[in-house]
Formats: sequence, C-alpha cells, structure tokens
Amino acid sequence: MKYKDKDGKPWMQSDKKARVVPLTILLVMLCGFSFYLGGIFCSEKDRFKSVDVKDVAQSVSDPKESTSSPLQIKSVSFPECSSDYQDYTPCTDPRRWKKYGTHRLTFMERHCPPIFERKECLVPPPDGYKPPVRWPTSRDQCWYRNVPYDWINKQKSNQNWLRKQGDKFLFPGGGTMFPRGVSAYVDLMQDLIPEMTDGTIRTAIDTGCGVASWGGDLLDRGILTVSLAPRDNHEAQVQFALERGIPAILGIISTQRLPFPSNSFDMAHCSRCLIPWTEFGGIYLLEVHRILRPGGFWVLSGPPVNYEHRWRGWNTTVEEQKSDYDKLQDLLSSMCFKLYSKKDDIAVWQKSSDNTCYDKLANPDAYPPKCDDSLEPDAAWYTPLRTCVVVPNPKLKKSDLDSLPKWPNRLRVAPERVSDVLGLSSSNNFKHDDSKWKLRVKHYKKLLPSIGTDKIRNVMDMNAAYGGFGAALIDYPLWVMNVVSSYSANTLAVVYDRGLIGTYHDWCESFSTYPRTYDLLHLDGLFTAESHRCEMKYVLLEMDRILRPDGFAIIRESSYFMDFIATLAKGMRWSCRKEDTEYGVEKEKLLICHKKLWYSSDSNSR
Repeated sequence: MKYKDKDGKPWMQSDKKARVVPLTILLVMLCGFSFYLGGIFCSEKDRFKSVDVKDVAQSVSDPKESTSSPLQIKSVSFPECSSDYQDYTPCTDPRRWKKYGTHRLTFMERHCPPIFERKECLVPPPDGYKPPVRWPTSRDQCWYRNVPYDWINKQKSNQNWLRKQGDKFLFPGGGTMFPRGVSAYVDLMQDLIPEMTDGTIRTAIDTGCGVASWGGDLLDRGILTVSLAPRDNHEAQVQFALERGIPAILGIISTQRLPFPSNSFDMAHCSRCLIPWTEFGGIYLLEVHRILRPGGFWVLSGPPVNYEHRWRGWNTTVEEQKSDYDKLQDLLSSMCFKLYSKKDDIAVWQKSSDNTCYDKLANPDAYPPKCDDSLEPDAAWYTPLRTCVVVPNPKLKKSDLDSLPKWPNRLRVAPERVSDVLGLSSSNNFKHDDSKWKLRVKHYKKLLPSIGTDKIRNVMDMNAAYGGFGAALIDYPLWVMNVVSSYSANTLAVVYDRGLIGTYHDWCESFSTYPRTYDLLHLDGLFTAESHRCEMKYVLLEMDRILRPDGFAIIRESSYFMDFIATLAKGMRWSCRKEDTEYGVEKEKLLICHKKLWYSSDSNSR
C-alpha cells in the first residue's frame, strides 16, 4: 500500500524500517534514564532505613529456602519516646489533624504517617502508672494516673459517665440517655428485644460508645460488643473502655467503610451518638445496614426518637423533630428495615431476612439504589463509602440471625460462609482447626500459667484466621480481638458467624487503639506471612506500644525468624524465652515474652 508525504510524493511502507534504528536508540536512552531516576529514588529511600535493623525482605528472599541458617541481627536498643507521646496513636494523631479536611470529620479517620516519619522509640507510660485494676472490679473503676484525663469528668459529671474519687476514676454506669443507670436502660431494651435473652443475639456494635458502659453491661448478658469511638475531644473514650476491660476500637463512620465484613453484627446501637443519619444521602445508615446481619436489629435512643416529649430539651421545634423522624423512617424502609418495637426513648428496627424486599431497588428511580456487582460487600480496608444498598447474598441461606445456632452452640458449628474460604470439605477442615487450637491453648497454658487468671483480660490474636485461638479461650474470663489481615484470605466473616468479634487490619500500619491496652498478644506465623511487606521492627514496636506493662506475647513462628525476633524484643526491654511447640518440631518454635514495667527517664515515678 502506498502513502504520500506532505509534498504529495509517494513513499513505500518499507521505508518505516529505516526508522527502526533511531527508534531503538531512543528506547534505550529512555530505559537508561529511567534506571538513573530509579537509582536516585532508591538511594533517597535508603536514607530512612535503620543501619542496625534491616528489612527482612532485603535480608532473605524466602525463609523456607534458608531454614538451616536462621536469620540473625546485631543487638539493638530502642530509645524512649518523649513523655508527650505517652498516649500516641500514630494513625489518629491529633498533631496531624490540621493536614486533613473537616468535611464529614475526615481528619478523625485513619491517616498513618509516611515511613520516614515513623517513630522508632518505646512509648512510655504516664507518670504514676500502675498495673490495671483486675477484672471484674475494673468494670467499675480504674486508676486515675493510668488514664489521666479530667476533661470528660468535668464535662460529663452531670450524666454520671464517670467521676474522680481519690486516685481512681469510678464508672457509675450513667449516660446521656440512661440517667437511671445503664442496667435499667438495657433491661428496657431486653423487654423490646426478647432475642437478647435467649442466645439469638451474640455480637453487637456501639457507635459513639462514650466510656462503653453499654457494652460493659452486655457482657454479663452473654453479648459481646465492639465499642466504637473516634479520638476526639472527649479524650480517650476508647482508652477508658479498654482500661476497664471492655472491647473497644478507635473508629468513626465518615468517608470510609468500617473495618468489618458485611452481614456480621447481630445488633447495632446508637445512644444519642449525634451521627446525622439522614444526611449525605443516608450514607452512614447505609454502612450500618452493610455490617448488620439479615434479621439483625438497629437500636436508636435520642433525637428524633420520642420527639413528642423530648423536643424542648433539644433546642429545636416539634415540627423539625417530626420531620427528622419521618425522614429517618422513610430511609430505613427504603433499605428494608421495619420498625420492630418502640417505647419511651428507645426505638428498634429490624433488617429484613427476606431478600425479595430488595427487588424494589431494580426500579431506576429507587433511592438509595442497589450497589453494583463491582463493589465487594466485604471490602472494608480504606474502602470509600457509597450511597447504595449492599444487598445480602441470596445464596447464603443460613447466615441470617434466625438461621444461626443460638449462642453458645454457634461457636462450634461450621458457619455457612466458611465454604467461601475452605472449599468443599469445609466442615471437616473447620473441625480440624477447632481441635488443633484446643490442643495448642492447652500447651500455652502450661507455658504461661497466667492464662485464665485475672492477670489477662484483654487479648488480641494478631492473625486470627477462623478464630480458633479465641474459641479455645472461651471459658476463661477474657475476650479476644480477632485480627484478620487485609491482605490475607477473608476469614473475618467466619469469626463473626461463630459469635466472636474482630477487625481487618494491615500490620504494616499501627492498630486503631491507644497504648497499653492489651494484656496478651498472640501471633501465629505473622512474620512469615508479612515480612515481605513490612519491616519486623515496626510490627514489634507496634506490639510494644499496645501491650500493657507486665503483659505477655506468645509468638509462634518459623525457627528461621526466632533469633531475629528475640534480639529485637530484647532491644524493647522484653524478657523472652524460647519453647517447643506442642508437637516438638524444630521448624517451628514459640517465643514467650514478658513486657516489664518501666518509667520515662524524666518521670517522678522512677
């Protein structure tokens, strides 16, 4: 085929071959330039790496190939952080809030520092810190010096959230919407929701939890609650909760999904939490809908419930409150909630278990619309919220609240969703995993007799898989936060179906909690699984941040990593001993570590 140039003279296609050589030269030059830029970038990046503590990913390509020569490291000693970092929460640090917008309180969401701003130091306890009050006494009191905040005491004293008495904070069990005490409030709730009393409801989430008195009261009623609150001007709501021995996590419904799978909680609760449920297209309520199990309950107390009698105290008009309530009711109906019961200040809605209710969303004029298939229902790690309804999977017939076995039977029954992870022989694999962890925990108890005593209350399984470790501890007076990596198989839904609680997390970042909030950390092969992505020193420093003084860590890991981990742990002032696993094999070992209590060098407690 012939073409013409701009002067109209013909030229043959074969002439293009003459241009191949200069094009090749140009390509080589571009590649060389890109390598040059890459060298500059890498040299700059290496400036921020520690000289003594090298990235495991750089040290070894595959630990399985080098098990005969364990990973080694020079001795290292981590310095103390300054005393103003005693309550440091790296990914929700108020020092960095001004960098982010105020729209929908996005500055309170997770914003982790870049690697060159990470702290490589040990977070000190407050001056005068003492070992926490033991459970169950801790539910009603804690040491003032462990959580030395007066703001919440002064601002909420009239509502009986807490009060300072001598060297302790006392928790009378009051709240904005339960002036007669949290127990009377929950008693009324049980009258409205009988499923709270027979094992049907096991897991709950409390949005805007205050000092977690609601979740604390439910523990005696067999209901395990994740208390959720941001790091805000109430100063350490979540820290108070965990100091009391009540499950809690830092978080806020803002622009991103909460770190939980879809259709997981049996009940959600908001007691005057001041979340604008009907604003922004109902996006916050749509997130509650996503994480609530079909047949689950949403409980609201406070505006606009009982507006007929309460509106005068809300600095508004009865017409405005009626309008707000009608908008809320319409929004809930559009996403297949029905009003279940209502009395005084409490209203209860139930999420439909009948998927035909969602057929109306096929109407192009329906609002909110159905989420399209491209949006994974369980994707919940830095996943933006969207104004659409996540419709429960119609293939799941046994995951709604009425179909699950009642607690405690549901703990040992293979959930329907386990087949999404384990395949066809899921039931047998699940039973094998359950038996395996019973054997392991029995061995752990011999090595660490504090398990099962009042010395250990708040426990975290840092890579929980199906929750077998937590299930094996169920008879002890403790609770377990089951963490599933955002990069691993999605097993967290199985954890919730069993009646346990947990969260997604990426251990290359800091966890959403305050320092000194867990008594025991457990991990099983975490470094083997994640060392290609994260420097182990940062994972261990984060473990030190969240572990209480006098707390313990059980590290189950490949023998390849053991000496490396032990050296880093010694640099964090931990005392560790190496032990055999219950099978006594050489390729896998246990490291039993104890974090000692120490005070800042400028502390008066020394």
